[in-house]
Amino acid sequence: MPHRPTLGIALGSGSARGWAHVGVLQALSEQGIAPDFVAGCSMGAMVGAAFAAGRIEQLATWALSLDWKRVVGLVDVALRGGVFKGDRLLNLYQGQFVRCPFSELSVPLAVVATDLATGQEVWLREGDVSDAVRASCTVPGLFRPVLRQGRYLVDGSVVNPIPVSLCRAMGAQVVIAVDLGSDRVRRFPLESQPALGIKSQQGFFDMLGSSVSAEVRPLPSIVNTLLGAIDIMQERIAHARLGSEPPEVLLAPRVGHFGPFEYHRAALAIAAGREVVAEMLPAIQNALAI
Repeated sequence: MPHRPTLGIALGSGSARGWAHVGVLQALSEQGIAPDFVAGCSMGAMVGAAFAAGRIEQLATWALSLDWKRVVGLVDVALRGGVFKGDRLLNLYQGQFVRCPFSELSVPLAVVATDLATGQEVWLREGDVSDAVRASCTVPGLFRPVLRQGRYLVDGSVVNPIPVSLCRAMGAQVVIAVDLGSDRVRRFPLESQPALGIKSQQGFFDMLGSSVSAEVRPLPSIVNTLLGAIDIMQERIAHARLGSEPPEVLLAPRVGHFGPFEYHRAALAIAAGREVVAEMLPAIQNALAI
């Protein structure tokens, strides 16, 4: 049997949509397809690290146990550097899933971060895995920047949301890329609600002779505004990078309807990851010539 080409998987950024990576990795494993290299950005770094450490099933079990109350309980407010500290979530991740040096991983892993001062794309492949994952997941303005080797690092999606180029640099001849942002349909809640009291607001519209409804679309929160703007930026950057650095196979799980903090919807996201592998399996097998 001919030796197949080396395979890398590039796991893209995507907040709560990143649970789809779990389904992708599980489905590939069930087909006997094991990546030789894993490159991750943001949530892709978190899931990729768990996979490289052999703890993807434990991460899946934890993700499926989350409900909305537990998600809210992981939020910790910061006073400087970002809206949230990120300590509760990332400390929990470190304690339960990955707390080891890169050299101890069973699958070679690299993650992407961004130097906040220079804008340089930073590839993290040495030292403590959980610290590198923390840097790659640090959404600017939302979480505190991470100080690592004398420089402040933030989310890798600022420069390389789907790190195909990093997979190539690691030695992958074939790259499967997972894009979580290609079908975005909602960046913040769109439900209408009264901005003022219905009576007083209707009176104001009546006074103007306007037929505008008393119910108006609410302004998005600071967090939703920030994440929505970052999503738009990531989509544009990812599109440009994929155009110049195309993978052999591009997987796009249908998770565009997920809100950024809907981590409690892991079951649906994981299922979407599995579904896209099933749909694209002929293309994957063709790329690997198996």
